[in-house]
Order: sequence, then C-alpha cells, then structure tokens
Amino acid sequence: MLRHRIRLLCVASALCVASLLSVALGVRAVPAAETYDPWPGLVQDIFNNRPINDGSDVIGIEMPARAEDAAIVPVTLRTKLSPGDSRRIVTITLVIDQNPAPMAAKFTLGPDANVTEISTRVRVNNYTDVHAVAELSDGKLYMTKTYVKASGGCSAPAAKNAEEANNRLGQMRYRQFAKTDQGAASATREAQIMIGHPNNSGLQMDQVTQLYVPAFFINQLELWQGDSLVLAMHGGISISEDPNIRFTYVSNGAKQFRAEAKDTDGHVFQHEWKVENPGT
Repeated sequence: MLRHRIRLLCVASALCVASLLSVALGVRAVPAAETYDPWPGLVQDIFNNRPINDGSDVIGIEMPARAEDAAIVPVTLRTKLSPGDSRRIVTITLVIDQNPAPMAAKFTLGPDANVTEISTRVRVNNYTDVHAVAELSDGKLYMTKTYVKASGGCSAPAAKNAEEANNRLGQMRYRQFAKTDQGAASATREAQIMIGHPNNSGLQMDQVTQLYVPAFFINQLELWQGDSLVLAMHGGISISEDPNIRFTYVSNGAKQFRAEAKDTDGHVFQHEWKVENPGT
C-alpha cells in the first residue's frame, strides 16, 4: 500500500507540473482521470490481485454525479442478492480511486443482521471512479462502480472550529426510523449512528498557523444489538467530519443497541441505547 501511495503522489506531482505548463503555454489540460487509471494498482494493493467479478446483480452504489460539497458527498450501498440466493455478503469495501488514501471504508456485515443498505458521507478529492467491492460467503469478490465529479474534498477546511470539535469529540447519537414499506409485524429496522469527531484527513491546513492539521479520525466502529454484531466499519481519511452511518438491519429482539468507536489517537467511545419495540 505504501508503494502505491508513493506512486500516486509522484503521479499527482507530475500532473500538477504538467497543468502549470499547459496554462503557461495556453494548452488545454487533460483531466487526471483520462490519463491515469489507478484501479489496476488498487486491485493489487487492496485485494491482493484476487479475481473480481461483475457485481451488478450483487451490490449497488449510489452517489451524485456532481457533488454539491466535495467534503460531504453522500454514498449509499445496497445489497442486491435475490431472496433465494443461499450466499450472503460478508464485507463491502468502498474505494474512491483518486483519493490520496483510496480505501474509504470496509464494512463487515453481521452474519445474522441481514443488513441490506448502508449510507454515509465521504470526501472526494478529484473527479474519480468509486468502486464498491462485495465479498460473498462463497469467497468470491464482486464489483460495481460509479463516477463522481468533485474536487478538493480531502483538503477542505473543517466545518467546525477546533474548540467546537473538541467539545463534541466522541458524542454519539442513535436514531431509529419507521420503515414505511414494512408491516407492523416486520422485524426490519432502519437506524442511524452519528459520532462527533473532526475526522481530520491530514491534508487540511490550519488557516492561522498555515501548518497541516495531523490526521485524526475514527478508524474502527462496531454496532451491536445485544451480543450480536450488526455492522462494523474500518474507516480511513475519506469518511467525512462527524461520521454518520445510516443502515437497515433485522431485529433479533434485543432490548439494547450499542456502539463502540475507536480513533487513531487511541480514544475509545462507547454508548448504549434502549431499542423501541424490539422484535415486533
């Protein structure tokens, strides 16, 4: 991974120089996405060159074609396996190809939670392909992708000042939503976890000191109903400030829902909530 990041930085520097020369000479610059495709290298670095199959009937990804704010781009991942399929999705890896650290997050789905949808917000640094790669219980990988036009998301200044961010550090909120398309007897739940955290990317500059703010972000998150795992996330610098995860799952009747998050400075944040109408 380090080798590939160094290669990405070298390519980015070369493209920057080429862009400046193009402006000076009056030549139209060619977008980076047209001149360099990092995906083959990412398949090697992230997935150890394992074969990746077409996942159009396995996993779906939704993002805006052009982002309104590159620092908080919404992304939704949906499972598409048919009800009769005996396989299940074990993990979903979200890769933003042109970001400085392309692997945005890896989600592990609880074996009994039947998670079918995950939504969050990410930073997008350049016009880029975004891949969702699902690993199924048969051990095979399946991929789908979309293209997003956005730039500067990883270096965009934080929306909150340092003092406000510190006051909110580790604060968690849990919300549960009614599923309008489900009957009263359905055990399907839709919920949301929000964590107060600056999730600094390491590429943002302090406007006062003109120094880069060190990377500082949530890198692990686990969500449980009772003692059963619902969803886990291994995150990187591409997850937006104040991480926000919305997801669906099937209730097992547990009366408590709990979350545990860890960040890159070793902080551990935990919270537990009572669940409304569990298992109804």
